[in-house]
Amino acid sequence: MSTPWDDWNHVLKIDPDKDLPEGTTYGDLCATGTDAIEVGGTMGITERNMEAVVDACAEHDVPLYQEPSSPDVVIDNDALEGYLIPTVFNAGSPFWITGAHKEWVRIDDGLDWDRTTTEAYIVMNPEADVATYTEADCDLDADDVASYATVAERMFGQEIVYVEYSGTLGEEEIVAAAGEATDEATLFYGGGIHDYDSAYAMAQYADVIVVGDLGHDEGVEAVRETVEAASDA
Repeated sequence: MSTPWDDWNHVLKIDPDKDLPEGTTYGDLCATGTDAIEVGGTMGITERNMEAVVDACAEHDVPLYQEPSSPDVVIDNDALEGYLIPTVFNAGSPFWITGAHKEWVRIDDGLDWDRTTTEAYIVMNPEADVATYTEADCDLDADDVASYATVAERMFGQEIVYVEYSGTLGEEEIVAAAGEATDEATLFYGGGIHDYDSAYAMAQYADVIVVGDLGHDEGVEAVRETVEAASDA
């Protein structure tokens, strides 16, 4: 069965807790040519700031997804194509593997399963908020990451495997290993993409590159460069 991300090369992640560059609007970012917008972040996320960003992006013709960091910030908005839910396979705390997900199901008896997909995260930057938050074991080599990717796809049936370096550019060898280990799953890569060259490098190994901080730090033209690179790769 085909999925929307089968045809994606590039996702722009917008963090509701971060400002945009002066003169840049959410509409400008939506018009960069990215295949989808993912709204989410690790710290400072509330229903209110999540709703504000989703509503601003909803005015533009680009697929829109929420990536909630915890069950209490999940919003019900018809503009959303769906929910991409991280489950951190190398988390030190089981809460971030299944615990948070159990809580979401417990408090939301109307969960829209047709629009809900989990992402098998492998967190690799020990300095990142997400690593601290989930107590992730980031001391992994290429074989470890490839094995996690295989477990995610083959044992847990994950449609998305996400190698996350959040805030720093990852090692190509690691991303390549994850790509070689996955067959039907779509491999996402995120972290440290800051220009055409870094986007092109990672897009050679990942099916989809995820660009986040760049949109907040540099703005529209920088994001457009990475969209072009993802397509060229």
